[in-house]
Amino acid sequence: MPIALITTYPFGDRNGFPLEMLEANGVDYRLNLLNRKLTEDELIGMVTNVGVIIAGTEPITAKVMESAPNLKHISRVGVGLDNVDLVAAEKRGIKVSYTPDAPAPAVAELTIGLMLSLLRNIHVANSAMHQGKWNRYFGRRIAEVTIGVIGVGRIGARVLRRTQGFGTPRLLVNDVLPTLELNREFKLEWVSKDIIFRQADMISLHVPLTLKTKDLVGVKELGMMKPDAFLINTSRGGVVDEKALYHALKENKIAGAAIDVFEKEPYQGPLAELGNCLLTSHMGSMSLDCRTRMEIEATEEAIRFLLGKPLLSPVPKEEYDLQREFGSSSES
Repeated sequence: MPIALITTYPFGDRNGFPLEMLEANGVDYRLNLLNRKLTEDELIGMVTNVGVIIAGTEPITAKVMESAPNLKHISRVGVGLDNVDLVAAEKRGIKVSYTPDAPAPAVAELTIGLMLSLLRNIHVANSAMHQGKWNRYFGRRIAEVTIGVIGVGRIGARVLRRTQGFGTPRLLVNDVLPTLELNREFKLEWVSKDIIFRQADMISLHVPLTLKTKDLVGVKELGMMKPDAFLINTSRGGVVDEKALYHALKENKIAGAAIDVFEKEPYQGPLAELGNCLLTSHMGSMSLDCRTRMEIEATEEAIRFLLGKPLLSPVPKEEYDLQREFGSSSES
């Protein structure tokens, strides 16, 4: 049976069941012993004899695939596909599957947590208290602000649902493919992105990373935002121009931001110098239940492929078309 390379990290760290599944089915597997996100060159050095990759966010480019003559299946632990060159995989007959629903609840809940922290200055008060400063900060409640959501898919829709537990904020939404069925659940205003940037008090991004969404939020967009507005990105690094965000925050052109994903991870950059920028370490999906579900589903797909059974969660044609039209971030 072909070797399975597990590139994502951590894997089986809090629940060893996915590894037990591989062992029970006689799958010879290799773990990512570097215990961090792999670079393209590092991955190239590991894939020579690999038949299946159980993948994280490392760049699985055409160059990587050229170095892996036995590779026939990529099982993505998660939903984002910007790191996998789907067009190159298709040309080489490499099947790709993913776990689109598993991380969504955890990412949506982290987003709500970041909203609360920004609106009530929780992170600022915590930092001040650790420095021996007693400051009582005025804030705002979710029900009293206008929330803009760009990207209303699995995660964006869950964010909308969770806001309803706090009242009835004004909801401005934008998506390239509007899900008008959501209008039955919420009072939504489908508007242009420009209106969201100009009118929202809290903007949350939930879009895939493509060449079209690269730097979706840059100098122009940040300049449209109100000075007391906040930005949240739990989608993909690269969607926000980090340099432009740094200057907007430093010059107090916007009130604050919460960023969970970065162009280069682990992140080491100037945003860490700013008290009005809440930073988390790409941990949107890192709840025990969601992470375990992601790992189990990705492992199940790898085992099904190795046993010659049909995949249950193959990446749909639309994702391949999206990369064909707008390109893969691994190309840029």
